Amino acid sequence: MVYLMLIIGLCLLVYGGNLLVDGSVNVAKKMGLSSLVIGLVLVGFGTSTPELLASLISVFKGSNGIAVGNVIGSNIANILLVLGAATVVHPVKIDIKDFKRDGLVLMIASIFVVIASYLGFINRFMGLIFVLTLIGYVYYCYKTDKKNHKEDEEESPKMSLPKALIISIIGIALTMLGAKFLIDNAITLARIWGVSEAVIGLTIVAVGTSLPELAASMVASLKKENGVAFGNVVGSNIYNALFILGAVALVLPIKIDANMQIDSVIMLLVATILTTIAFWQKCFSRTIGVLFLLSYAGYIWYLF
Repeated sequence: MVYLMLIIGLCLLVYGGNLLVDGSVNVAKKMGLSSLVIGLVLVGFGTSTPELLASLISVFKGSNGIAVGNVIGSNIANILLVLGAATVVHPVKIDIKDFKRDGLVLMIASIFVVIASYLGFINRFMGLIFVLTLIGYVYYCYKTDKKNHKEDEEESPKMSLPKALIISIIGIALTMLGAKFLIDNAITLARIWGVSEAVIGLTIVAVGTSLPELAASMVASLKKENGVAFGNVVGSNIYNALFILGAVALVLPIKIDANMQIDSVIMLLVATILTTIAFWQKCFSRTIGVLFLLSYAGYIWYLF
């Protein structure tokens, strides 16, 4: 039964990811925004919802290791696993003009998490700073992109805005449901195998809650929607660090185990590599994708 639920979850992820990409691209066209910003805001936030739910539930249950490990592990998985897999499917080109803004915020968010991990906590004041930083970023992102793309209406949307939004929401819901089936059953198997809470948070829960991002980015890559594929990863990482940890800390202050310090530094290193490649190469080739996947396999081996 466990394996059947895993298969059902995977099917929901693939179908939901397809709906999410189609809907979000049409939302972008209808609103006069770039697909990168829709990937950052709509797809990024939507696919980060499982991380938010998983972290909130974990903190209320006193499982801080799973809550923080989920965010750090998801951010590492998003870049090495999700972007790596999407890039292997189809090379992803980067719009450097837009990424100058987003790459900076990604690095700031990652540094925030490293500082918090070395302090050993995220209190309500820190949580407020995290959330306000995200709100400011999203507002600036929307305003600047709306201005830069207001005359970019070469290709008209294939559906109305309400329909596109509904399809996007359905896509998010299906990917979340699929992720839940996978996470619940994977954790059940892990506990049977005697895997520790910290490792479950950094691996199984992290990968499980990153599956919506994986589904969305893989579908976007197949459809050659580079902005959605890349923006989804960057946006999800920003949301994970600033919104999820910030919002959870506002509800209930978070204690961070010292064991998370090394992993937070690895997360910052991976984000730095992503930013460096984006500015240096302006494209993520299949070779880079394979190297990312091998690096993630190495990270999982290191954890176990």
